[in-house]
Amino acid sequence: MKLSRVLLVILAVVLGMVPACKSGPKKLQVAIVTNNPEEFWNFCEAGARKAAEKYDVDLIFRRPKSDMTDQMNIIKDLENKGVAGMAVSVLKPEDQAPELKLLSEKMKLITMDNDAEGSGRICYIGTDNYAAGRAVGRLVRQVLPEGGTLAVFVGEVTPLNARQRFWGLADELNGVNDRKDSSNPPNPRFDEKIGGKYTLYRNTAITDAGKREQAQINAQQALEKIGGEPNVCMIGLWAYNPPKILEAVRSDARYKHVKIVGFDEAFETLDGISTGEIYATVVQDPYQFGYRSVEVIAAEARGDTSKRVKDPIPYRIVTKDGGETTKDNGVEIQNLKATEFRDQLKQLLDSVK
Repeated sequence: MKLSRVLLVILAVVLGMVPACKSGPKKLQVAIVTNNPEEFWNFCEAGARKAAEKYDVDLIFRRPKSDMTDQMNIIKDLENKGVAGMAVSVLKPEDQAPELKLLSEKMKLITMDNDAEGSGRICYIGTDNYAAGRAVGRLVRQVLPEGGTLAVFVGEVTPLNARQRFWGLADELNGVNDRKDSSNPPNPRFDEKIGGKYTLYRNTAITDAGKREQAQINAQQALEKIGGEPNVCMIGLWAYNPPKILEAVRSDARYKHVKIVGFDEAFETLDGISTGEIYATVVQDPYQFGYRSVEVIAAEARGDTSKRVKDPIPYRIVTKDGGETTKDNGVEIQNLKATEFRDQLKQLLDSVK
């Protein structure tokens, strides 16, 4: 009986030690908040998860609807959870900057993909969207060298990246060397011909409020108005726009001559480039957005400021056959082959499954 009692005491002591063994130092929590739920962010999340594993942090990845209120509610919830830092793709910079500034005083904050001046962020991780927009303009000039009619589509024009891409495109075709207000350009609107020979359909960028169904309708309606003209180029500035344009063009053989230039790396866009139905696309590097965001926040939370990103992450061009690397203001710009680039993206996604 005494031996049994001794064994029970030992067992109780051992069991009492189990919670203590599990309650080691709590990992840093790092959050990333996107600006919509689109597939584009799959690449960003893959990079973020790879970095979270390397830097030993817990990752919280949130994809709000394309709605500022929804995004801010998510940000507030993460603040209450006590995350060490956060990367945000800001939907409405002017409206959200004051609240983000307050947030930056409580945690490590960076902006990603879409910047916000006055937010108190440590750094911006993303593309130079104005320069990338100019690259779109150069592609348009290649497919319509004699001019024609352009139709530009994007989710919304309040996000800074949408406005910067539009004005980069317009300025490139207009021969404007640089835009003094490229850090905060006006809403897309162009009432006269661009570059003297390009007419902009409806004089502005056509928006869809982040809804794919509306993007499809917008493209179809544009084709009904301008699809019969001989020189037409339709341009999609957010990831889901080029595939929806392609669907609309495919719907009627009369539109087969319409040129398409895209932005971002949706698999449907890359497939369209491979078949020759889409001329080219300008792509960002969302995998690096996610990876570098986690890397910077983890370092900052541990008192290391050496990981801060000082320069934009270079955009790239994707065409059917690829081509030589060029330079844009001293930055090397790759021209990638669509099929090979598609395989690379799949490998990145598979690497974190």
